[in-house]
Amino acid sequence: MESWRKVWREGFVPVLSTTGLMALRDALRGDDTRLTQGSTTTPPPLMCVQDWPCEGACALGFCGWHGDQLETVGQVEEFFAKACYEADARLGEPAACRWFLNWFDDTPRDEMRRELLAEVELALAERIPIDLPATKSNTAAGAKIAAA
Repeated sequence: MESWRKVWREGFVPVLSTTGLMALRDALRGDDTRLTQGSTTTPPPLMCVQDWPCEGACALGFCGWHGDQLETVGQVEEFFAKACYEADARLGEPAACRWFLNWFDDTPRDEMRRELLAEVELALAERIPIDLPATKSNTAAGAKIAAA
């Protein structure tokens, strides 16, 4: 497994909310221009703009910004820093988060969107059960199990 996928799956996904992942999924599907590569936030997370409204964010920041209803550059930057800290701790490696962050920033946008969308959908599928429609065969099997 590529390093970025390991960091995403084992480091970041466990600390991101389902609503954050859903917001990221929608941004990836729609090629939302507010999902930015090469920066944590837009405007950049400088002290002088900490209270400004966030206008764009990387994948992690986007999860907090749109999924967890964060509003300011400072809030999104703090969310990003905590997510990175948690990922590093989960993986037991200082700066392990860099494998994902570098991949996200350096991968051509269309490729990044395609690859990350698949990962986000996988994470959501593991969290949100998909109910299969009842069919004659699985209803009969369920009745046999219940009767036993």
